[in-house]
Amino acid sequence: MSVRAKKHLGQHFLTDENIAKKIANSLSEEGYKNILEIGPGMGVLTKYLLQGKSKVTVMELDSESVAFLQDDFKKEYITLNTSSEKFQIVEGDFLKQDLKSFFKQQQVAIIGNFPYNISSQIVFKAIENRDVVPEFSGMFQKEVAERVAAKEGSKIYGILSVLTQAFYDAEYLFTVPASVFNPPPKVESGVIRLTRKKDYTLPVDEKLFFRVVKTAFNQRRKMLRSSLKSFNLSDTLKEDTIFAMRPEQLSVSEFIELTHKIANHVV
Repeated sequence: MSVRAKKHLGQHFLTDENIAKKIANSLSEEGYKNILEIGPGMGVLTKYLLQGKSKVTVMELDSESVAFLQDDFKKEYITLNTSSEKFQIVEGDFLKQDLKSFFKQQQVAIIGNFPYNISSQIVFKAIENRDVVPEFSGMFQKEVAERVAAKEGSKIYGILSVLTQAFYDAEYLFTVPASVFNPPPKVESGVIRLTRKKDYTLPVDEKLFFRVVKTAFNQRRKMLRSSLKSFNLSDTLKEDTIFAMRPEQLSVSEFIELTHKIANHVV
């Protein structure tokens, strides 16, 4: 049995075993009790994850892929290489899962060859659950992977970069060509790793921080004194030199500083 790639689910099945192994090995050797793979498809990445000591849970929305994993994949890989106790198949939508409840507040590292059409949403879901997600690794459309890892001063540095890097250290690991997928996508892919910071709480109001970042980048070409006009900034505050900068010039720590200034000086 094989699984047909479905366009509406953004499926492109990886066919290169060396790259699959490389992605599986992109998680650090922290000995996580739980690993969650999102969108396993036919298990090209899963079989390498199962070689470790962690319990591997795969979450798949496509019922055809679930049937393949339950039958063909289990027959070939579970009986020969590992026990069924350390492998769990869940049919469902990752974006709708309550991760903290599902994993009973235990830490879980996330990995996957992520569908391009929901990849940014997957990152934001991990950020929302950062207290139980110490590490996040996987493959995205190259453009998205580069944006996640971009630093201030870059033209692609934006909302996704700042909100991710407020809580995680982001590394762009390697590029994957379109030719190693079936069907091949129209773009290249990129693999990144996010490692949760030791202190992943913000010293400012989190909701305000998110609002400041999103509002600033909604008019990224303007200076902050103009793009943040909706915050009713005092004339005195607008004279601060930080408000003469554009959002892509600010580091994460400067966005935190900016949020602190706004929280204390709004009229």
